[in-house]
Amino acid sequence: MTSTLDSLAEARRAAASPLFADLAGDIGVSFEFFPPKTEKMEAQLWETFHTLEPLAPRFVSVTYGAGGSTRERTHATVARIAKESPVPPAAHLTCVEASREEIDAVARAYWDAGVRHIVALRGDVPGGEPYRAHPDGYANAAELVAGLKAIAPFDISVAAYPETHPDSDCPQADLDNLKRKFDAGATRAITQFFFSPDAFLRFRDAAAAAGIDAPILPGILPVSNVSQTRRMADMCGTSIPAWMVSIFDGLDDHPAARQLVAATIAAELCRRLYAGGVRDFHFYTLNRAELSYAICHMLGLRPTAPAKEKAA
Repeated sequence: MTSTLDSLAEARRAAASPLFADLAGDIGVSFEFFPPKTEKMEAQLWETFHTLEPLAPRFVSVTYGAGGSTRERTHATVARIAKESPVPPAAHLTCVEASREEIDAVARAYWDAGVRHIVALRGDVPGGEPYRAHPDGYANAAELVAGLKAIAPFDISVAAYPETHPDSDCPQADLDNLKRKFDAGATRAITQFFFSPDAFLRFRDAAAAAGIDAPILPGILPVSNVSQTRRMADMCGTSIPAWMVSIFDGLDDHPAARQLVAATIAAELCRRLYAGGVRDFHFYTLNRAELSYAICHMLGLRPTAPAKEKAA
């Protein structure tokens, strides 16, 4: 594993070269969506999915609302992708406010629907209250991973936090928790979004030093609404640099300019990660295709032939 110092040195050398000149189009991508609440939102979701599908993502994930509040909509969305697209879908599943029996039933329903990939998460209690495990449920994500593996040979992704989970006592405790999830059977980790490439590269190398050799995918959130991003960042402990707030200042009434700035910032973040050896990226799309598609294009990714529908 490349050391942090070597990774950062390479990133600095890349920063001195022409923008994106060193990219070879050899990246892998995945995308995250959330289940739609209305018919209009559903139409937007599928338009977004079909726009990004030709980029041949390695998988797409669909989120699960706090306390399982979107369980049925998540299942319907994931099952449709599994039926209609060659892109593997991943269903989010959390421990919050559900017994083991209930969670196991959901997992079996996913397996029966052809879904082989689960994003296993502890989850957050609705209303922002402190986390508490269900008395008959899985206590944490590591237990959930072990429970899923006992049901079927799922491909399992888990969460990781380059800037440390807000509930963790310290970075080392957070890494120990991540290792427990891998020891329980997780395949890969997807990080919370971040805006400092150095934070991710240091975290990746600290994980390797802790004995974690599984893939850790950086979670990329293209930002066009700073207020919305700040609310999300406050909940998950992500730092928003002052320069980012400043660069979006004055663009409230200029949505097209915001989109251009957002795409450039996120693509530059990815370029610096690429210079540090990263080749796989996970994009939080917020059910919009434009920014993620533009960033992937700048990173050298081009669409494949249109995907054919699966046979009924």
